[in-house]
Amino acid sequence: MKLAVLAALVSSAAAFAPVQNTRASTSLNVNELEIGVTEPLGLYDPLGYLETQPEAFERRRAVERKHGRVAMAAVVGTIVHNNHIVFDGYLSPSENLKFSDV
Repeated sequence: MKLAVLAALVSSAAAFAPVQNTRASTSLNVNELEIGVTEPLGLYDPLGYLETQPEAFERRRAVERKHGRVAMAAVVGTIVHNNHIVFDGYLSPSENLKFSDV
């Protein structure tokens, strides 16, 4: 019993010991000037958009991010619907419209 109490005290004291700070680098080795470049392939632009319409590249990149976010929200909605998760409460209290009515 004494050994168990001693082990508990030692382990709890170790929780408050100072931690050695080791710097971990989380930065990626990315060159922002080389857009669309992947390591094994190089620049992947099979339709030649970057050469023919370079001004539209940033818009296409932003639209792709937007569509990705909408797709992620759609997946969450599908998971919620298929698991029969229902939100209680009113969508519009003045119109007496509940979430379950929609």
